[in-house]
Amino acid sequence: MGESEGSRDAQLKHTGLRPGWTTGACATAAATAAYTALLTGDFPDPVTITLPKGQTPAFAIGVEELAEGRATAGVVKDAGDDPDVTHGALVRVTVRKLPPGSGVVFRAGPGVGTVTLPGLPLDVGEPAINPVPRGMIRDHIAQVAAEHRGSGDVEVTVSVDDGEEIARSTWNPRLGILGGLSILGTTGVVVPYSCSAWIDSIRRGVDVARAAGHTHVAGCTGSTSEKTVVSEYGLPEIALLDMGDFAGAVLKYVRRHPVDRLTVCGGFAKLSKLAAGHLDLHSARSQVDKPFLAGLARRGGADEALAAEVAVANTGLAALQLCLARGVPLGDLVAVAARDEALSVLRGAPVAVDVICIDRAGTVVGRSSVR
Repeated sequence: MGESEGSRDAQLKHTGLRPGWTTGACATAAATAAYTALLTGDFPDPVTITLPKGQTPAFAIGVEELAEGRATAGVVKDAGDDPDVTHGALVRVTVRKLPPGSGVVFRAGPGVGTVTLPGLPLDVGEPAINPVPRGMIRDHIAQVAAEHRGSGDVEVTVSVDDGEEIARSTWNPRLGILGGLSILGTTGVVVPYSCSAWIDSIRRGVDVARAAGHTHVAGCTGSTSEKTVVSEYGLPEIALLDMGDFAGAVLKYVRRHPVDRLTVCGGFAKLSKLAAGHLDLHSARSQVDKPFLAGLARRGGADEALAAEVAVANTGLAALQLCLARGVPLGDLVAVAARDEALSVLRGAPVAVDVICIDRAGTVVGRSSVR
């Protein structure tokens, strides 16, 4: 077995499920095609982009519109075999020339939401185009500008046909993202969701790491937390378990097949669910318990006014930010509570555990000691 046995690639190989592309990847492809047409008069079809992990998928163009000073391209999202509510949605991007020095300016078109509440990785009032897709679009705009002698100063308006209706089936309205969908994706790839396959790949990952003699493994919720663990501990890929939402699967298997040390690393909100006793961290099956966080904040010195704010915060990140501003170490408190919950699941197995909480940018916002 190879080094990727515990990874998402292993899950796909094991199930034969077909991966798809995120709305962020589709928007990047559409923006690339539109800006190319704006500079050259022709839409590339298909248009090829480079994703964060180096894949170079090609996308068919479903809509082409060219006018004076602007161009629009549309890409139909293919989510592969994942039951994604945005599968088949038409992602449109209009690129319009701006004066030199303007840079890339993002706008929300019809069907793309706007952020109205704090606690998200975007400021209030910003279009709900997440940081990684923004970075992908900026990079590809710069590449097209360099190739075709453009300035790279453009307004990028992202729209999704029927996006406001589709968004009613997502968490966006509850999170204060109003008017439509978010443009998402950290890798550009949609991994088809198969509980049994994912858990099986976790088990195989533990087996491979143990067989290779690794005594320290890390259960990570995604690619950002993997990078954090590598930076913190220098662990090799073979010692990284793509835990995803299945914290319980990692802990129960390591209980039966111990390693000397297990690091659990993930986003603050997800690990706050583990701290509260949830072993499945998926948003459809567990939610961030703000009153629980308020209780932890009290233990960390929060007064009743702050605890009350935490209890009604919009998101886990918003609760964390409230506490950070008042000097209450909520991140550390969550990490310690998550570590203690992990130890209770391990039931005395000879495994030392530590927990690292990160924000969406990968910054460590909380950690526990090893116990």
